[in-house]
Order: sequence, then structure tokens, then C-alpha cells
Amino acid sequence: MEMTPDETTLFTVWGIGINETVGYTWVVMILLTVASIVIARNLRPDVPPNRWRTTLEVIVTAIQSQIEEISPRSSRHVLYFSGTLFLFIALSNLLLVVPGFTPPTASLSTTAALALSVLIAVPLFGITGQGIRGYLKTYVQPSVIMLPFNIISEFSRGISLAIRLYGNVMSGAVIAGILLGIAPFFFPVVMDVLGLLTGLIQAYIFAILATVYISSATAVVGKPLHKEKDK
Repeated sequence: MEMTPDETTLFTVWGIGINETVGYTWVVMILLTVASIVIARNLRPDVPPNRWRTTLEVIVTAIQSQIEEISPRSSRHVLYFSGTLFLFIALSNLLLVVPGFTPPTASLSTTAALALSVLIAVPLFGITGQGIRGYLKTYVQPSVIMLPFNIISEFSRGISLAIRLYGNVMSGAVIAGILLGIAPFFFPVVMDVLGLLTGLIQAYIFAILATVYISSATAVVGKPLHKEKDK
């Protein structure tokens, strides 16, 4: 049993082997892009909503309400980032039910890349919200002595995000392989259901943690949070 999709070549292009991680990552991105274009092409007030538009509005509204509870400031910009993370991870894990599909989130390289995107986004949001000087001041709060600890904390967040997502997806795959070897006719259905549930939960947790980190970076020290209307 393969422990990671990085070890399996999906296809070859011009003599270069494309492993499952890269190949299925592009599959997920293409599906999300095509779905967004198809659903949003008639997204106008004069066009009656269909079931796909209604489903999209429900998903976006639910994600935005969760973000607004955590990060009232500039919630729409956070929605674009955290919402994309959630949809990518959720779809990657949901496609696990497709025979032969290996979720790219089962690779540490994918989860590390997602965590790295959060590490880059946090200071960018922080600088945008507070300015360079205001954001850098958060590293010396409550005193200069905390500077190295705050820096280590930033990097540990990314590491914990990557390992948490990778560990949960991989542990589910390993357990499924063991159970399938014991009773292959009963456990597939049960493991598929549990895999879908776990996948959605992990996508939710990852997106929420990213939102929490961004909210912490954009919060102005000494000022209470208040909701601001997006312009």
C-alpha cells in the first residue's frame, strides 16, 4: 500500500513523470474553476435563481457568516482566501469516493504548501490592516523579550496546520487499508462515509484556523473589534 501519492506516477508528459499529487491537484483546481464559471455565468439580478445558484449562495453565506464571527474587519477579503482553502480541501477529500482518486491532501507537500500560503497571507493581511509599523509592533507585544517567541509561534502555526491535515487524511487512508484487508465487503461503505465526514471537518478546521490567525494579525492592539461594512 502506497503511503503517499508522491510515490505514484499518474501520467508522463514529454518524458516527465507527473505524480498523483500534482495531477489530482490540477484536477481539483479545474473542477472548481469550471464549476465557478458555469454557476456564476448567469449570476445577475434579472435572472431567476436555479438550484446551483441557490446552493452556491448557501455555501458562500455560511462561510462568510463564520468568518464574520471571527474576523469582522475586511471579512470579504478574508472570505476569498479562507473560502478558497475550504473549497479546495473539501473537494479534494470528497473526491476520495471516486475509484482510483487519491486526494492531494494526503501528501505532506500539498498540506505544507497550504500551510505556507497561510504563513504568507497572515503578514500580508496584517500589513494591509495595520500598516508595516503597526504589524511589526505585534511581534514585540507585550515586551521586546517576546520577539523570538512570537517569531517561533508564527512558524509553528504553519507546521501544525500542515501536520494536522496530513496526519488526519493519511491516518484515515491507513485505517481504511487495514479494515479493507480484514473485511473488504463491509467496510468500504462505512469508511467512505467516515472519510467524507472527516474530510469536511478537516477542511472546516483548516479554514477556521487560517481565519483566526488572520484575525489576530489584523486586530489593532488596544481597540475593540467592530464590524465594518465592505466598500
